[in-house]
Parts: sequence; C-alpha cells; structure tokens
Amino acid sequence: MTRNVLIIEDNPGIGELVRMHVAELGMNPILCERGDSGLERFREGGIDLVVLDLMLPGLDGLSICREIRAGPGYVPVLMLTAKSTELDRVLGLEMGADDYLTKPFSVAELSARVKALFRRVDAMASSSVTEPSQQALITDGLRIDPLRRRVFIKDQPVELTAREFDLLWHFATHPGRVFSRAQLLDTVWGYSHEGYEHTVNTHINRLRGKIEADPADPVFIQTVWGVGYRFRE
Repeated sequence: MTRNVLIIEDNPGIGELVRMHVAELGMNPILCERGDSGLERFREGGIDLVVLDLMLPGLDGLSICREIRAGPGYVPVLMLTAKSTELDRVLGLEMGADDYLTKPFSVAELSARVKALFRRVDAMASSSVTEPSQQALITDGLRIDPLRRRVFIKDQPVELTAREFDLLWHFATHPGRVFSRAQLLDTVWGYSHEGYEHTVNTHINRLRGKIEADPADPVFIQTVWGVGYRFRE
C-alpha cells in the first residue's frame, strides 16, 4: 500500500523539493502551502506521515502538531524549521513532533529521516503483534509498559512523545550498557548523520525532565563523560 505523506510548507521551492523526493521514495506526496488548509487535509484522514514547517500562514506548525497529537491514533511528524535555536527544537518536541530538520537540509538527510520514521512505525506495529508477552519493566518507582507504551513514576502517568518512549525503552532494556550519541541515532532514530548528535542531547534532556526527580543529578539515565549515556544497572 502506498503511503500518503502530507507536506505543509509555504516556501514553494522547498515544498516542491520535498514533494519530488518523497515521490522518488515511492510514496504519495500531498502538498499544502498554508497551515489551515494543511490541517484540514489531515483531518480528512488517510495520512501516514506529516512533514511540517514551523512558520506557516493561516496556522503555525506548533498549533498543527498539537492538534495532530490531540486526535486518535498515531501519525509521525517531521518538523521543518529555518531556526536552529534550542528553544525552537524543544517547542517542536514538546508539541509532539517525532523529529526535526533545520533548513537548509540535504536531500539525503530528508530521505533518511522519512525512511527511519516509517521503519519505526512498522517496528511498533510488528512488536504489538509478535511480542504480546513483553512484560512491564519496573525499577525504583519507574514503570514502563511496552505494550501500552505508557510510563509511570510512582504510579503517576508520565506523558512521553513516541521518540522519548523509544529512547527510554532502549535504555531500560540494556541496563548498564553505555551508548554513544551516534549509536543511539542509529538504533533509536534509524539513521546516523554527522553533526546531529545534538538531537540525542535534546531528547535526553527532555526525558530527564520528565522522569528524574532532579534532572541535574539523574538516577535513571546517567552521563558517561566523553562516551555517551547509560541506564542505571
């Protein structure tokens, strides 16, 4: 079945570039140049991935991402932004974006991100069918339920994005093992691109802010200086 990719981008040149390369991946691109019309098309259904610009006429990308995450089901969101500050990245992730690309970006980078998001969606679907016996992981008040993809701290639910959950589950199922940023990009994101290790830093900082009593002195996800990160043994 052909996957439908909704591209919401007001820059004609960038929009056409993304549309062309999504089509070359064998997917069906749907291009909207306004935020309000893009959200309307999403609501019609049948969308498998949203490539979403941050700054849009009619309705901004953060508001659209919030609307997508408030609805039923899960559709991955790849956010595009011309800005490169930490605040812009964190805001996009806070609203539920799965990944982001900072303009200008390469075609190879775009293709890698799109394919990686779909690999993760397929893996999630396969896991729910082939691994029904997966047990919840519990350690020091942290409970991770892989089947329902839910996390609790002392029985209080913690809201994680899909990527944050994948990152936490990967750490928790390999306690004590040290992972470099490049290894985490390969395993959790499904791609490795030089210079994008800061993506890992951003997600880990946000994840610590949600599950650690003191993010500055983390108990669960620990930094191994000069190497990477590990989950407590």
